[in-house]
Amino acid sequence: MSFSFKHDMNKKVHFIGIGGVSMSALAEILLERGYKVSGSDAKNSPTTDNLKKNGAEIYIGQKAENINNVDLVIYTAAISDDNPELMHARELNITLMTRAEFLGLIMKGHKYNVAISGTHGKTTTTSMISHITLKENLDPTILVGGDLDIINGNVRTGKSEYFITEACEYKASFLQFFPYIGVILNIDADHLDYYKDIDDIQNTFSKFVTLIPNDGYLIANADDARTAEVASKAKCKVVTFGIENGTITAKNITYNDHSCGSFDVYENSTLLFHINLNVPGKHNVLNALASIACAKVLKIGYDSIVSGLQSFGGTHRRFELKGVKNGVTVVDDYAHHPTEIMATLDAAKNYPHKKLYCVFQPHTYSRTLSLFKEFSNAFSNVDELILADIYAAREKDTGVVSSDMLGDAIREKNISCKNFHSFDEIVAYLNKTLTDGDLLLTVGAGNVVEVGEMFLKPKYKV
Repeated sequence: MSFSFKHDMNKKVHFIGIGGVSMSALAEILLERGYKVSGSDAKNSPTTDNLKKNGAEIYIGQKAENINNVDLVIYTAAISDDNPELMHARELNITLMTRAEFLGLIMKGHKYNVAISGTHGKTTTTSMISHITLKENLDPTILVGGDLDIINGNVRTGKSEYFITEACEYKASFLQFFPYIGVILNIDADHLDYYKDIDDIQNTFSKFVTLIPNDGYLIANADDARTAEVASKAKCKVVTFGIENGTITAKNITYNDHSCGSFDVYENSTLLFHINLNVPGKHNVLNALASIACAKVLKIGYDSIVSGLQSFGGTHRRFELKGVKNGVTVVDDYAHHPTEIMATLDAAKNYPHKKLYCVFQPHTYSRTLSLFKEFSNAFSNVDELILADIYAAREKDTGVVSSDMLGDAIREKNISCKNFHSFDEIVAYLNKTLTDGDLLLTVGAGNVVEVGEMFLKPKYKV
């Protein structure tokens, strides 16, 4: 089935799992462009309510009969082969596409596709580039993996040739894309339920680089050894960035009392401008440098770069201030990989606090098992760690690994660590323990954010 966004508006597209972050964004783009859209999800949510308001047919529960006069069915890697909608679509010989394939198809309709990849930092860097291109009035289409206030959500449909999206390496999905500019922020061990090892991951990023045309650009982190190695073999144009190495670098870095960086931006030995970030941590200095390198490739003026970056205060669930109660500050962060956790805790060091308490919810059994040693070494900067049970996501508990096991390994390192098996227990403990001046971090990609929200409710008193 061929798809044109200027014609064939009578085609109907069905999304299995339409309430997800990435799927709902694609559905929004189609609705904006006049397509008929339907989709199913496990339960109602503000996202499905908004899609329904905008004209989508929404089904709660996934049933064969939901595939009704449909021309194309979109599904994600998380959908199993025995899904009733997927099975019925196959029986009817309806064209099927994965989310990544369909996103690649949409990208084909744009000239300047910017695909931001890397194990860590994709959402933040995509958001930074979005702020910069909006300041420059490029009218981009934007897909970001979190809610961004400047676009009132996670998707923006523009009418220009510019398309900005995250490019996720999970199950090599970004190999379906058509980048003109490809960004690699870093290459680290993750998704080892799919990849054999770190070398397999690096090889997949190398394949991603081959998708960039010879007149396109790779923007690569020169401080990251594996990324630098991939960049050295690229056939397209290459722009590097880094704090220690690269074409675009940061010098004279200082941090304020909320750990937000200020620094001079250099291109080789030439000073370009000074910038003050409003997001914390060294990792966000690197994310900003990647965004600056991308903006320079797009020939965006320095005024738009500076004002775009300085207007960015973070996306939701990325070191997001949730509130303060009785002198206790609550911050939430999506970090779910040991490298990300250490970056978040490093940023928190400069945040005003007496004691740092971290509530961590491990995300998936496979990640916890494959990176068990790294997780056990990631929390040396906390005064006290509270572990919630593992968030299963798409997986089943086989009993091979648990949050209790991780807690035992962490306690062996003489780090104060407690395990609880419900959010109510965690909040009750925080209620008894936290005092004026303490900092509470809730960390993880599951629903651990609810711990901070429960603590901040008036009925919980410190």
